[in-house]
Amino acid sequence: MLLGVIADDFTGASDIANTIAKGLPLRGGLKTAQFLGVPVSGASSDVEAGVVALKSRTIPVEDAVAQSLEALKWLLAQGCQQIVFKYCSTFDSTREGNIGPVAEALAVALGVRVAVACPAFPGAGRTVYMGHLFVHDRLLNESGMQNHPLTPMTDPDIRRWLGYQTRRSVGLVSHDTVLKGVKAVAAALASKEDTLVIVDATSDEELVTIGAAVAGHKFVTGGSGIAIGLAENFIRRGLATGSAGRTVGAKGPEAILAGSCSGATRGQIDMHKANHPTLAIDVDLVMRGETTSDQIVEFMKVNHGRAPLAYSSGTPEEVHAMQARYGREEVAAKLDAFFADTARKLVATGVKRLVVAGGETSGAVVSALDLGALTIGQEIDPGVPVLLSQGEQPIALALKSGNFGSPDFFLKALERLNAK
Repeated sequence: MLLGVIADDFTGASDIANTIAKGLPLRGGLKTAQFLGVPVSGASSDVEAGVVALKSRTIPVEDAVAQSLEALKWLLAQGCQQIVFKYCSTFDSTREGNIGPVAEALAVALGVRVAVACPAFPGAGRTVYMGHLFVHDRLLNESGMQNHPLTPMTDPDIRRWLGYQTRRSVGLVSHDTVLKGVKAVAAALASKEDTLVIVDATSDEELVTIGAAVAGHKFVTGGSGIAIGLAENFIRRGLATGSAGRTVGAKGPEAILAGSCSGATRGQIDMHKANHPTLAIDVDLVMRGETTSDQIVEFMKVNHGRAPLAYSSGTPEEVHAMQARYGREEVAAKLDAFFADTARKLVATGVKRLVVAGGETSGAVVSALDLGALTIGQEIDPGVPVLLSQGEQPIALALKSGNFGSPDFFLKALERLNAK
């Protein structure tokens, strides 16, 4: 294994695994596997990049650090020459963490003095300019992320936000320097005294420049975009030959579960419900125990072949009202357990193609299914690949971060998950 990734949620892990497997056009990427949690045994010898998916984004800081250090230990034991700490391209975190504390702990463990921090992912509309994070043409705090139920992002200045979470000051390599090329970026990073340095990026080409500049770095942090050029570093040195994402899938019944409350997901639900059966999950009834996972499973069963969708996605006002009534952590825990139980029962009844929207929901689902290592297949939309479990009865998955995907994502995903 050449490249190791520690991802703080499951959709983000799929996102960066897709980026690494795809690599640069015409050159390809690395043979990539995604692991759900820290494996208890070694990886297959043909895996060139390993992505360890944790569910550590919103857990207590000390637990997130401990889990990330455990993942680091396993990746280093596989022979990884470079480690990436992957977080969301909208920098999902509170003022206390978990991005800063985890990044600092990993840097210390690796003996690293300076590490890049770049959440940019232009393919999904996330860019960083003068240390400020944009979503398309809006600053982060005007993009809808300010209403996130768990990690409301109210400040677009990523240098300042990360500074709240870290012991040392946070540096910046500006856009002007990035435009000057690889040597300029490498020199700027070498001159910094900060442990973590925000690097501006507004295009994939600039991310390739940054990737080349950190070819010799043991540790890098960022969104999935930071990995666009990393596979090429190993291919250029003759350590890997390059390979495109494989076409994989499964045959069998389908189901869609959506727990994200993002504007993008709500729009995708609205488009899907126009022509396909949908079931709105009343969160209040879930909290009171009056809606059960068996009801969702039955709905899916009677609608197999029609792309059935069950969702708990609400407006920001609805989410805030429910949190005020029951408590934020209580609502999140109850919904995670509800979707996890639903997914287990769906697979037990024969579902082979499963689409999940929302980072926390995806984490709950795949943790419950305990599928082990996943093969990375073709890209559905930027940041979302087909995932296939191993074994005689494989399950094909699409794990979508809330704000990702085109308006028709759900139907497109089911089509791509279908074995050819």
